[in-house]
Amino acid sequence: MKRHLRWAPFYASLLVLGTVILQAAKTDGWNILTGQNAWSDSAKLVPGQARRISPKDLPPPGSGTPGKQKQVPRPAGAMPKAPAGFSVNIYAETGANAPRQIRVAPNNDVFVVNQQQGSITVFRGMTADGKPMQSETFATGLSTPFGINFYPSGSNPQWVYVGNINSVVRFPYRNGDLKARGAAAKVIESLPAGGHPTRDIVFSPDGKSMYVAVGSASNIDDPDTHPTEFHRAAILEYTPEGKFVGIYASGIRNPVGLAIHPTTGDLWTSINERDNLGDNLVPDYVTSVKKGGFYGWPYFYIGGNPDARLMGAHPELKDKVIVPDVLVQPHSASVGMAFYTGSQFPAEYKNDAFAAEHGSWNRSIKAGHEVIRIPLDNGKASGVYQDFLTGFIAPDGNPWGRPSGVTTAPDGSLLVTDDGVNIIWRVAYTGAANGKNKGK
Repeated sequence: MKRHLRWAPFYASLLVLGTVILQAAKTDGWNILTGQNAWSDSAKLVPGQARRISPKDLPPPGSGTPGKQKQVPRPAGAMPKAPAGFSVNIYAETGANAPRQIRVAPNNDVFVVNQQQGSITVFRGMTADGKPMQSETFATGLSTPFGINFYPSGSNPQWVYVGNINSVVRFPYRNGDLKARGAAAKVIESLPAGGHPTRDIVFSPDGKSMYVAVGSASNIDDPDTHPTEFHRAAILEYTPEGKFVGIYASGIRNPVGLAIHPTTGDLWTSINERDNLGDNLVPDYVTSVKKGGFYGWPYFYIGGNPDARLMGAHPELKDKVIVPDVLVQPHSASVGMAFYTGSQFPAEYKNDAFAAEHGSWNRSIKAGHEVIRIPLDNGKASGVYQDFLTGFIAPDGNPWGRPSGVTTAPDGSLLVTDDGVNIIWRVAYTGAANGKNKGK
């Protein structure tokens, strides 16, 4: 008997280990569209539907087929649609400000970057009907800004950093400031300007590194022969004081949104891939980013698939191309992203990724015009994503809304900027249905 008791702790550890191994994935029981069924028109998107696009599903290259749809005014009473159990309301109407990146300060103020106007707006508090109690203009005079973040990242930041199209600047800041307490000082004097204009900013968990997203200047210009692509299509690493450290990851055509996973500390990005290879090439993607990783642009895509327009350049790079974690409908124009860190949504949403799909005209049928949810298990993606916020298409088939940025609001709801109609949407969980919505 004593001999058997000696093994009890071992058996107990096996039981615990087995529990971990057998723990259900978030996507268990979901109806997941795969293969050619995963392609869709934005007008047909349904909240809660899950999709998985795999590299093996990619069609052969074709020719570009730009769409003919145009941006139209929001129809009277039109609202985005969320899965059962969620409600959507207008958090704020921003006039002509074209809101894009949105992030929450440690004191719960909501900062929104107005890219076209070169300004930043701050919203404070929330009424019972889900609207801000106060708004102020924090800063103006910026140069096509997009990225914004707070440093240090703890409870007492000293600076607000902003990514202009050609530089990174910072404003002195203390919790509760509704207006910049000093002029912007340049931290990075010069970034490649022109081309894709979004320069997002995040800081490493230890605060020692600042990551800056810089998209390409072109569709597929070869950096070997086009100096305008120097230090582009990459995530660049700097110190918070602006000293260049190196290229953190490369071959990422347009890494628009950046985010740090709240538990793993991994860097993630939401990107726009290249155009003019057909309706269903090349998928956009959302992925964790490996330091020193190469993601293919412009020579390859989604692994070792060569872009024939580059005439076989750099064959030695083929086996180095990293396949992204989650492939998204081609030409969706994946923009801002964030991880859900609130407690209002059901528990299975905790630390999942959300990404705003801005929508593109580089497809004969519409793509994007939605917010997607990416379920993560222990910070890892399975390749599945879910149509979460849809309904941005008018009855005539043209888009009226263009989601751009997303963040977790202080009350645990989700805030989504829409620069198509200059509105910030709020998605709240009402508890009326199971939040795990299994799709249609």
